[in-house]
Amino acid sequence: MADKVLPGPVERPRPTDSVNIHTEKILDACRDKDCIDDLRVYPTVSSQAIINSAFSVRPESATLIYADVHADAISFNRGFYTVDVTYFYIVNGETFPGGTPVRGLAVFDKRVILYGSEGSVKSFSTLSNMATDITTEPGGPVAVVEAVDPIALNMRIGESGEGDDQELRSIPEEIIEAIGEELNLTGTGKRLYVTLGQFSIIRLERNIQLSLSAENYLPDAECAGSSDDDPCTMFSRVRFPVEEFFPPESLPEEERYRDLV
Repeated sequence: MADKVLPGPVERPRPTDSVNIHTEKILDACRDKDCIDDLRVYPTVSSQAIINSAFSVRPESATLIYADVHADAISFNRGFYTVDVTYFYIVNGETFPGGTPVRGLAVFDKRVILYGSEGSVKSFSTLSNMATDITTEPGGPVAVVEAVDPIALNMRIGESGEGDDQELRSIPEEIIEAIGEELNLTGTGKRLYVTLGQFSIIRLERNIQLSLSAENYLPDAECAGSSDDDPCTMFSRVRFPVEEFFPPESLPEEERYRDLV
């Protein structure tokens, strides 16, 4: 008599081998929700002329284009590091009257302290470059920043001379190229400020070697090729997009992180 087949999960084969891998271990991490109030925006030259004659401005969007990350050991607290992050944003707004778009660059500095352990190993490989890898310092942890584009909460126009006159640090050429236009870095003209909401995760990692149990992996799904069906037959299989004609009254709670109410 044949064995009975019962519903349930299919047992996967037991691991057949062990493999040694080289990967990164997360030693410490933190997450943050920063509300960056009244951050100075350095507008483009063409936008500055528009701002000078505008009464008000409203935010449209903000894009995180780069984050400069550095980690330095704390001498008085062994194993801990300061992680300094400089965020570079392209900020877009719309002035009143006229609804004319304006854009500029905003820069935000952030510092956190994380545990990165201690180690004095220096790693070299066939990928090493003598011009950049010659060092007398022991290898430290790698700082990693993950962030989403910020939420532009508010924008306002300030009078000329408002706030401090601290000069903006040198901006990398790649940032200038991403903006595509010369910035007004002088203190002349009205000033532009933005309030941003930034979500981020910062962590420290170190290289580590592990031995793991492994098994052979063979995909079950077959590769789909081109179809011989005519376009109308393919279209007949597409589900009618009801939600496009009847938008939902509300979003699930986990999808409403941009809801400011």
